[in-house]
Amino acid sequence: MKNTVLEIKTNTFLENIEKIKKYVGNKEIMPVVKANAYGTYINKNLEILNHFSIIAVAEVQEAIEIRKLGYEKEIMVINQPAIEEIKDINQYNITIGLSEIEFLKRVNLPIKVHLEIETGMNRTGIQLKNLEDYLKLVKNNFNITVEGIYTHFSSADESAEYTEKQLNNFIRAINIVKKEFTLKYIHCSASNGIMKAPESITNLVRPGIIMYGYESFLGAKDIISIQPIATLKTKITYIKNIEAGEYISYNRKYQTPKPMTIATIPIGYADGLRRSLSNKGEVIVQGEKRKILGNICMDSCMIDVTNLNVEVGDTVYIWDNQTITLEDVAKQCDTINYEILSTLSNRIERKFID
Repeated sequence: MKNTVLEIKTNTFLENIEKIKKYVGNKEIMPVVKANAYGTYINKNLEILNHFSIIAVAEVQEAIEIRKLGYEKEIMVINQPAIEEIKDINQYNITIGLSEIEFLKRVNLPIKVHLEIETGMNRTGIQLKNLEDYLKLVKNNFNITVEGIYTHFSSADESAEYTEKQLNNFIRAINIVKKEFTLKYIHCSASNGIMKAPESITNLVRPGIIMYGYESFLGAKDIISIQPIATLKTKITYIKNIEAGEYISYNRKYQTPKPMTIATIPIGYADGLRRSLSNKGEVIVQGEKRKILGNICMDSCMIDVTNLNVEVGDTVYIWDNQTITLEDVAKQCDTINYEILSTLSNRIERKFID
């Protein structure tokens, strides 16, 4: 096993799913396992994936990898694919989100689609003013089977008014599309929408970060009592005692004010430990918070272990979800928990426990 490991509690993941199911009632769950399941590698665990009849990813290549893993049920690519991927979409029986008109015109093999509607996110999606003309083109392409319709809320966590506007736009689109197609799936809510914008018009939800036990907004755990599934830890690989006045790491950003004991841990910015944590971030050693000293290197960083009885091989937690949380790390990096978790490098071993 490598020194640096992201431990994933699979039982906790499934418990979170059950809590989400209970909250949404009879709506189907389509877990979003894009970006290596937000960095957790749940997308590589066939036993977990087989709990679901449909799953969502962001890219065609992600879907292909899951097909090759042995998953035989429905996979939806929620982002607009490239024209060059039509052959793979057909070959691997992948359902896609469809909204781009040139892609539509080039579909020359049978594929299944969910029509993406632009309701206020202004990222991708068919604009309402163009929807009826777009549907005519879809009907004229006999290679396309429409199975669903969806949109995405941009601000469900902070603006009920804007979300209501998006929902009304989506309802208008549903009524137009239903005149032409029978819809198996109707969906609009990701993690924020599930908790902040309950509605009765859909039959499927797309949980993301909350499945992994992390809040999509402050207070989310008060609505659904999710629990974190991932713990990031590493091991001490080197220990040394240095005198007062010595410098630590690149560019001499930290000078020791007194004699100190310094430990090196094998995790750096190439692993996803942000360089912005240099000289201010903390880790957990023997239950105590200890400072990261100096600039974080590509493959390692140094920490203060003065007055601790530590040895090479001792465990150091980057976050343990208690003393230091993923949200604590994200706040220090001036970003969100999504970004910290999903950008952990593949150099870090993922270990499923439970």
